[in-house]
Amino acid sequence: MPRTTETASFKFNHTMLRVRDPEVSIKFYTEILGMDLIDKKVNDSFTLYFLVFEHGSEVTTAENRFGREGVLELTHNHGTESDPNFAGYASGNSEPGRGFGHIALTVDDVDKACERFERLGVKFQKRPSDGRMKNIAFILDPDGYWVEIVKGYFP
Repeated sequence: MPRTTETASFKFNHTMLRVRDPEVSIKFYTEILGMDLIDKKVNDSFTLYFLVFEHGSEVTTAENRFGREGVLELTHNHGTESDPNFAGYASGNSEPGRGFGHIALTVDDVDKACERFERLGVKFQKRPSDGRMKNIAFILDPDGYWVEIVKGYFP
């Protein structure tokens, strides 16, 4: 169905994941995956962190982050990082009630990216050599969310 006048301006802006320890998660998304932290909003009981991949000359700022696509919002509910009874968040990939599955990143070379992840001690859900689909991998973030690694089109 073609886009209508009413939906012509719609864009997919962001996905939100809840995280137990923001320091650990931000380190994973910035140092392992290469994203940039562009904004942080502190509230009484939770803090929001916004991350993006910066490509090109236009830098995303807190002021213009709603004008772009591909933003990852990490939500930290204060206290989870030090609560010994906190059982963690459901990744959506286990029973009961599978729901959310994963986020995905494109890379120029899946095998080279996975070699780097291996050197950095990243946990894998699926390596490229596992299973029938040899051209993809799934790594796990610190909260157990799946991150799919696929080859992108790079001219």
